[in-house]
Amino acid sequence: MQSASTKARFPIHGFIGAAIIIAAEALLFTGNQIVGHWFTPIVWTGYILLLDALVHKVKGRSLLVNDRLEFLLVAIISIASWWLFELYNAPRFWKSNLELWWHYHNLEPNLWIRRIGYDWAFATITPALLETADLFRATICKSERAAGWLRLSRSILVIPIFIGMVGVIAPLVWPNEWLAPVIWLSFILLVDPLNALRGSESIVGDLARGDWRRLLALLASGFVCGFLWEFWNYWASAKWTYTVPYFGNIKIFEMPVLGYFGFPPFAVECWVIYIFVRSLLQTNKRTLGSEMFLHTS
Repeated sequence: MQSASTKARFPIHGFIGAAIIIAAEALLFTGNQIVGHWFTPIVWTGYILLLDALVHKVKGRSLLVNDRLEFLLVAIISIASWWLFELYNAPRFWKSNLELWWHYHNLEPNLWIRRIGYDWAFATITPALLETADLFRATICKSERAAGWLRLSRSILVIPIFIGMVGVIAPLVWPNEWLAPVIWLSFILLVDPLNALRGSESIVGDLARGDWRRLLALLASGFVCGFLWEFWNYWASAKWTYTVPYFGNIKIFEMPVLGYFGFPPFAVECWVIYIFVRSLLQTNKRTLGSEMFLHTS
C-alpha cells in the first residue's frame, strides 16, 4: 500500500506537460509554422502528461508512472480506433477523396511525414479521454453506488448488439451526412453488451449494480476533451472543419453546436472499444481496464 506522501506527489512529467501546453500556445500565436502545423499532437501530448500527473497525485497511481506498457497499448488501440472512424468519414476512399463529416486542411504535403502526424495525433485521443475520465472518477464522480435497477438477461443483450451491428454497417453501405450520430452510438450498443457477455467491465454491468460513476466520468470526459479539441483546433494551422446538415452554421469554434453532443458518447465508445480489445489480449476474463481505468470498487 502506498503512503500518503507518495499519493500526494505530483510527478515531474506533469510540469513538463504544462510547459509543453504553454510553450505550444505561445509559439502558435507568435506565428511559428512548425508548431502551427503540428499543434494538435503537440498540445495533446502535453495535456496527457499533465492529466496523468494529476491522476497520480489524486490516486497515487497512474499509467505513465506505474504501467507504461499499458499506456502504449492504449495509444495503439487509439490509433487503430480512429483509423476505423476515418473509414466511415471516407467510405469511398478507394475511389475518391470524399470526406463526409470532417475535413482536414493545410496538411503536410509529404505523405510519409503526414502519416506520422496522423498517427501521433490519433494516439492521443483515447489516452486523453481515459486519463480525464480517471481524474473525474477519482474526484467528483465518487458517490456510492445505489441498488441495481437495470438487470438485462443474456438474451435481452442480443437486442442492442443487433441494433449496434445495423448501425455500424449502415453508414458504410449508405454513406450519408445525416448518419453521423449513428457512428458515435452504434459501437457502444454493439461492443458494450459483448463486453458484458464476455465477463469484462461494461457500462451494462455497472448499471446493473446501480453504479453510474464510470458512465458519468466518461461522459464528462468527452465533454471536456471535446471542447478542448475544438478550442485548440480553431487556431491551429493544420486543422479540421465539419459538414453537418442540421444547424451547421451555428458554431462554437469550428464545430456546429449540435456536434458537441457527440463528444460524451464518443468517450464511452472509446472506452468500450479499449476494454474489448484489451480483453482479447487477456487469458482470463478480467481486463486491465478494470484495474487501471475507473475501477468500480
